[in-house]
Amino acid sequence: MQETHHNIARALPQWAETCPEKVAVSAPVTGFARLAPNFTYEELTFKDLNSLSLFYAHQFIDSALVPGDKVLMFVKPSVDFSALTFGLFRAGLVPVFIDPGMGKKNLLAAIEHIRPDALIAEPIVHLLALIHPKAFSSIKYSFTMGRFAPGKLRSIAALKKKWNSEERKTLDEVMHPCSKETMAAVLFTSGGTGIPKAVHYNHGIFNAQVRRLQELFNLTPEDVDLPGFPLFSLFTITMGMKSAIPAMNPSKPASANPAFLVKNIVDHQATFVAGSPAIWQNLCDYCLKEGVTLPSVKYLVMFGAPVPLKLHIGFAHILPNGDTYTPYGATECLPVANISGAEVIELSQLQSAEEKQRGVSTCVGRPVESTEVRIAQVSDEAINSVDQVQWQNIREVGEICVYSETVTPEYIGMAEKTKNAKISDPRGGLWHRMGDLGYLDSDGKLWFCGRLTHRVVIGDKTTPCIPQESIYNSLTQIKRCAFIGPTLNGKLSPTLIIEPSIKLSHKEKKKVESEIFSMDKASNNLIERVIFTKKLPVDVRHNIKIDRLKLKDQVERGTLS
Repeated sequence: MQETHHNIARALPQWAETCPEKVAVSAPVTGFARLAPNFTYEELTFKDLNSLSLFYAHQFIDSALVPGDKVLMFVKPSVDFSALTFGLFRAGLVPVFIDPGMGKKNLLAAIEHIRPDALIAEPIVHLLALIHPKAFSSIKYSFTMGRFAPGKLRSIAALKKKWNSEERKTLDEVMHPCSKETMAAVLFTSGGTGIPKAVHYNHGIFNAQVRRLQELFNLTPEDVDLPGFPLFSLFTITMGMKSAIPAMNPSKPASANPAFLVKNIVDHQATFVAGSPAIWQNLCDYCLKEGVTLPSVKYLVMFGAPVPLKLHIGFAHILPNGDTYTPYGATECLPVANISGAEVIELSQLQSAEEKQRGVSTCVGRPVESTEVRIAQVSDEAINSVDQVQWQNIREVGEICVYSETVTPEYIGMAEKTKNAKISDPRGGLWHRMGDLGYLDSDGKLWFCGRLTHRVVIGDKTTPCIPQESIYNSLTQIKRCAFIGPTLNGKLSPTLIIEPSIKLSHKEKKKVESEIFSMDKASNNLIERVIFTKKLPVDVRHNIKIDRLKLKDQVERGTLS
């Protein structure tokens, strides 16, 4: 029997009753002057967010949408993003979130694959739908965030105006009854190691993630969230926290204006800020240059890519009352593990010069509460049952596997991909194969060594990329590097691609190259050539994770510049 209390939106009316006048969500609407940002914000209290989301739920139902229908969402971060999403949850509808930064080809393919029933989007997306009707052919109901709504389009702006004009009249409660297994949303992976995949989220997973994050960071309703990744705001709002949306484009985190972020953090006295390391790298550089500290911040959370040691060290000077944190996970299962910046710095100080010379992996901390992590022997084949897994011993590198109630059940419409990523367990749940190489140490800490598909295979020797790259990232002339080479049956020679930290002359490049070969000879003796490039390609979602598949293609084609 389904139970209403599993609906992730159930927290809204509870907070609306407990603290009706407390601000639930805030978003900047003016003040985007580069030299002196002075923002004004649109805000919704918990009472109003509850009322507006309920109003939207009624509008969706009146539009003939039925529970289980999938609704494609392309809405900019705003107070309406939160109200619309919670309205969908209340009506039993399934929001579909696709990162628009994945590129038009992948974007259209993802839309066509998931076949949404409805669309809520900015005007430019509706124009895209007119240009590419095939991808949007399944859509029966459309809502625009714009005021102009021709034909059968309905305007969210007009609906919100109606909500305001009706003086928030009392509406019958809408809270679709949900079991833990009821589908709640569809989130797409970024496609960093292949095509983007549609990940099935149910209400049980969302609720479990809220509990894990709350416990992990000791979050209370007194905390204030600044979400660099919009979906995080949904978690913190359900905890009774204020969510202060920052002045940035979440699809381009590397372009976030650090002066804007500082102003947003100070204006809201944010205590919990989270997003891509690309956001916080810019903020760190800015704060160190301008002598800015952020005393309100207790938790600065970075996820999506390995975080360089110097970023943790930099923020140690900026956060007098807080620390950095790098939770490890994936769209298919999060959070998995967590570590603080203070711990990262301490571990680095304990590593010997000999260890660093051989190459070190990235410690991502201990598994979070109620999460089991084990290391499987590397295999490119599907594994049906946990009794078929060959588990590795302590410090043996293999594929990271996770058993948790936050493991998502499937990739929608991708049975083969699901089969290759999930392992059944007699306890009734699933293990998720993270597609990452790593190991567990004797203290139970998890170390990340790189993606499984990025490993370099030479004869019978497999070399993960992260420890190999760490050897050379210590050179001051190197901003970052990528170690690529043959995988199984591959022909690409082992190559180190360098993105310099400063402009180097031909003579200086030769000197760095000579130093790299000398370091390589003293460690693993693997590298056959060194290539310099102005900028390494990065992933579309976090703007910081090296896109090694694209890089290998560029090297093989000879198009790397």
